[in-house]
Amino acid sequence: MAHHFREPERRQPLLLPADMRDWLPQGDIVHLIVDAVAMMDLSEFEASAKLGRAGQAPFAPQVLLALLLYAYSHGIRSSRVIERLCGRDAGYRFIVGDAIPDHTVIARFRQRHVARMRDVFLMVLRLCHEAGLVRLGLVALDGTKVGANAALSANRTASSLDEQVSRMLAEAEAADTQEDRQFGAQRGDELPQALARRADRLARLQRCQAKLQREAIDAASRQQEKIDARAAAERASGKRKRGRKPKPADPVVAPDTVANVTDPDSGIMKTRNGWLQGYNAQTVVTVGQIILAADVSTEANDVRQLTPMVEQAQTNVAAVVSKDAKLGAVVADAGYWSEANAATETEDCELFIATQKDHKQRVALRDAPPPRGRKPKNMTRRERMERKLRTKRGRACYRRRGASVEPVFGQMKDCQGARRFSMRGIERCRGEWQLDAAVHNLRKLHRDSVRRSEKARARRPERLRRAA
Repeated sequence: MAHHFREPERRQPLLLPADMRDWLPQGDIVHLIVDAVAMMDLSEFEASAKLGRAGQAPFAPQVLLALLLYAYSHGIRSSRVIERLCGRDAGYRFIVGDAIPDHTVIARFRQRHVARMRDVFLMVLRLCHEAGLVRLGLVALDGTKVGANAALSANRTASSLDEQVSRMLAEAEAADTQEDRQFGAQRGDELPQALARRADRLARLQRCQAKLQREAIDAASRQQEKIDARAAAERASGKRKRGRKPKPADPVVAPDTVANVTDPDSGIMKTRNGWLQGYNAQTVVTVGQIILAADVSTEANDVRQLTPMVEQAQTNVAAVVSKDAKLGAVVADAGYWSEANAATETEDCELFIATQKDHKQRVALRDAPPPRGRKPKNMTRRERMERKLRTKRGRACYRRRGASVEPVFGQMKDCQGARRFSMRGIERCRGEWQLDAAVHNLRKLHRDSVRRSEKARARRPERLRRAA
């Protein structure tokens, strides 16, 4: 029977173990992250560091990269919060030691090396392959909407953008004229403070104008393709097609089209919970929920993302597994269906694409009988895809789609906080999404290593388990 309470002695000089590796349990993910980063080739990260100059020595890239991976694995993205945790959390302290990086150091490191996060993703994917987690044969493709670092209220119409740009250019011209009268040919003072604050905003407004112009040109090009295809079909058949004629292609920007002045690359996306200012984040995953490819698109629709995502996944698999490795079958929902996408199917990459919404497709596969007999020769691509999905193999493949890719998005958004990007611009958001994918694969690798150690511990004799 105890006769006293246990209380900490805070005045003693040493509160933590002398060895930092004993600060946290052996199964903590921080050990895996530190060891994984130590195995990576970070020569490109180190090449950009400024060594041999006055001032304090910069933090090693492996320290800051491990810090970002560990923070993202716990859903922490704010550089200021990471800085505070480095001084009070044992896991962060294990990575940085006694030297706590400033939040500006963390933020600049993330921005400076965001384009290299694809290399980090491939390095982590290679570790997963060496651990036996990358199993090919059937992969799933899907997309999710991730919020941008911008608000819906920051959208402006094309007419208002033209008005603001004209007004700001007129103000700048007026300021230049006033300075010319005041200083003559001399340089004078720096740009007026009022205009200096607007310089970045003017650049973003002009980016919005350029984006709307590109979108109008692309839409006009697609419309012209429809017109040409209709004309070719009428010439081939010798008859005019029924229905309303498509409108003529017009590359002029409509005055009511909108763009976001905070993040011009982002777009308005429709989700189950309403409208969202963000990006369309894409992933290709294995049945074991290992991400093979990750990318970000500004298009709300998924139909044009199938070919580039499958090609990226095949490239990554060839670089990580072997040059002869093949994805196998690719399964996707109805958002990726089109006649053109169905035509890209090859012997090395078979496609299972739903032709109707997911809940309707599930009901159809559950109720419709499997096909029998030979395949009719006059079937359209849509009819062939529907017939293939009704086969036993097609039903089994599509049934595994939801259990493969949808939990990945849930884990990334709920556990890693990947509901909104921290940076702006599609290139930086693409790098951040690949960093999120690398963290997800690291968490899968950590869970697998913990599971294996538990199984190995369970197989030990009782006396060895007690000694351990």
